[in-house]
Amino acid sequence: MQSKRWGPNSQVLFALVSGVVMGLGLSASHNPAWIAAGASLETIGNLWINAIRMTVIPLVISLLFVSMTSFPNVRSAGRTGAQALMIFVALLCLSTVFAALTVPYLFAGISSAAPAATGIASSSGVASVVQQAQQLPTFAQWLSDVVPANPIRAAADGAMLPLVIFSITFGLAATHISAELRAPLVLFFRAVSESMQTLVRWLVMLAPVGVFCLILPLAATIGPSAVGEFGYYVIVLSGLMCVFTLILYVIAATFGRVSLRRFAAAVFPAVSIAFSSRSSLASLPALIEGAERTLPCPPVIAGFALPLAVSIFKVTAPIVWLTCACFIARLYGVHLSAGDIGQILAVSVLLSFCAPGIPMGSLLMLAPLFSSVGLPAAGIGILIAVDLIPDIFKTISNVVGDMTATTLLSRGHRGGGKSV
Repeated sequence: MQSKRWGPNSQVLFALVSGVVMGLGLSASHNPAWIAAGASLETIGNLWINAIRMTVIPLVISLLFVSMTSFPNVRSAGRTGAQALMIFVALLCLSTVFAALTVPYLFAGISSAAPAATGIASSSGVASVVQQAQQLPTFAQWLSDVVPANPIRAAADGAMLPLVIFSITFGLAATHISAELRAPLVLFFRAVSESMQTLVRWLVMLAPVGVFCLILPLAATIGPSAVGEFGYYVIVLSGLMCVFTLILYVIAATFGRVSLRRFAAAVFPAVSIAFSSRSSLASLPALIEGAERTLPCPPVIAGFALPLAVSIFKVTAPIVWLTCACFIARLYGVHLSAGDIGQILAVSVLLSFCAPGIPMGSLLMLAPLFSSVGLPAAGIGILIAVDLIPDIFKTISNVVGDMTATTLLSRGHRGGGKSV
């Protein structure tokens, strides 16, 4: 029982609170020596961030390749898979529009904490990224670079969108070669994916140390305004998740042709599990039972669509990623242009299909994207530190999105509908 009370979430939360309290204490002391001693901890935090960043590229490539080669593409299963993918994309587009219309306005303006936070970024050598962002290519140049002439160069530069496109096309091409040749490729990339996820889990175990070492110098430099900034981020992201979840309920009832009460009853057990576990995968059995017994959804559809959705579909990705980027930009005083926002949303849609199925998995993939739009990578540690409460609402919204997609997919296969 004691180990459950003092689990990873509790440890990270304790590290966050301790770092903020101690940092504010150092700030209140006005003692330059003590503040400098606290700032020295940032090096340890940056080492942790760099360790996370080194896993991102192989993890993204391997997950995308395995996902592409796992898509059913023949006969009725192929048609159902294509329909499911279309629904996933449509819901992600809705999420993208919702994010674009709400998030930038909620984070408009520069925080009063920005100059100090920018100073922290500069001290760790991340400020050079801001200078690089001021020299971003034109739209025509950006568009011509979407298809990478050198995928290895794109990986080395952390250019995520060209790398994603290469990985997707590579995976799709592998589905058109013989099974004998494809099998070792899939096995290799699955092994890479599993190895990287294991490494990430090890790094996540070090999250309390990394979070403490990043939060303390930030709080010491920024001062009391840090608490308000963190609280604002948690409230905004959690509130956006609640609103978007309600929208998903309405979509399922309206376009899935089921009553709102029936849909709510079908998804409620899975939502309860999502709330307590912060895991979409843990909610899968309850999702399948609710879909088959309460909606009702044909077992062949529920058994296919829900595992696929839970594995690769993260409907909240555009909202979460843009909120994270806008919060860090506000905190560090970095301006995000309309092109930057568009790039964040575009990459979030593509990468939502390969986010690791581990706690904070989507946040761990933000590092290269942050660098490409001029945001300090150290900000990811801050996001991880304050992610406990928002992650509950993100998981709930993703689970409701999985059930919504399955409800829409099953509409044409109920009763007198066509069989699969």
